[in-house]
Formats: sequence, structure tokens, C-alpha cells
Amino acid sequence: MAPTPELVTYETASPSAALVLAHGAGAGQSSPFMTNFARGMAARGIATLTFDFPYMAARRKVPDPAPVLEACWLGAIEATRQLMPKLPVFIGGKSMGGRIASQVAAGPHPPIAGLVFLGYPLHPPGKPAQRRDAHLPRVAEPMLFVQGSRDAFGTAEEIRGLLPRLTRAALHEVAGGDHSLKPGSRRIDPQNVMAAVMDLVADWMGAALRDGR
Repeated sequence: MAPTPELVTYETASPSAALVLAHGAGAGQSSPFMTNFARGMAARGIATLTFDFPYMAARRKVPDPAPVLEACWLGAIEATRQLMPKLPVFIGGKSMGGRIASQVAAGPHPPIAGLVFLGYPLHPPGKPAQRRDAHLPRVAEPMLFVQGSRDAFGTAEEIRGLLPRLTRAALHEVAGGDHSLKPGSRRIDPQNVMAAVMDLVADWMGAALRDGR
């Protein structure tokens, strides 16, 4: 049995699906990015759940080894399926949280409906040869990459180059977006950008469920 992290649930009336989101390496589930996104998805009829990896819960700065992170993710999926047994479960997250979700999906795992990546960390900044994509072709479920065009961890154009090797993957490019999807121009309201991303994620989840019937 995988260890079960403490889940924070953002509830909504008559949810169509559950979305479990994991945080990035440097900030936990209580960060503004995570809380704002979770609230926004709940407002769009998606029951959203977040959790902290063990190192973040213990207030350590260095992420746990991959097996610990993956076990925590499996525990979060199992707990969500018990809490919301009638809902299809999507998983994903910001940066590292999404990457570890994809590693879990590439191996044996409970049933999930799809994955959402909010800034997939394809490689470390300035090191494009150190790729983190070898496992992605093994993911059978539909995947949505939401990627900024100027993301230092992998641009939308770099992600676009992956798509032919993946079974069921889509890309939404955030024009001018960085690793946190923030626009580069002060003339663009970042709240409007994130609202559009949330709308798109909700629509994509609905389409994934319809296609899976």
C-alpha cells in the first residue's frame, strides 16, 4: 500500500471529474499558483485536490528521491479514488509535480482518465540535452501540455517536437509565458491568461472523457 499524503480538497457542486495536482520543486500546495489554480478549476465544476510531497510537508528544501515522490503520488491517486469513487480521476501538476505524475503513469498504476502538465520540465534551464522525456511514450492515457513559449525548462516549441512520439497528447502554448505561465508583457493581465488556461483545461478534460466512452 502506497503511503497516503494529506489531501486538500477544493469542492464543487455536481463535479464532472476529479483533478489531483502536485506542486513544483520549490513551493508547496499552499503557494499562490497552486491555490489559485485549484480554486479556479473547482469553480469550473472540477473537484480538485492537492497535496505536499514528504520533503515539503517536513519543510525540507531538497526534493525526495524519485521512488518516494512516485509512491506519494500513488497514495494520492488511491486516496482520491476512495474519496470520490464515482468520478474519473485526472492527475498532473506544476513542473516537477506533473513530471512525477507522468512517471507514475508510465508504470503500473490505478486507473486514471488523463494527465495535465502545467509547465512540463523537459530539461534543466540551459541544459537542453538533459532530457526528461524518455518515459513519456509509455503513457497510454491522454496528456495535455500547457507550456509557455519562453519556458526556460522547455519551450512550447520543444514540447511540440515530442508530440509525434506520444500516443494521445495535445499542446496548448501560452504565448510569451514563462515556466509559471506568466506573460512577458506588462500589457497582458496574468489573471486573464490563467483564466483562459483553466477554461481550456476544463474543456480538454470534458473532451477526454467523451472520447473515452
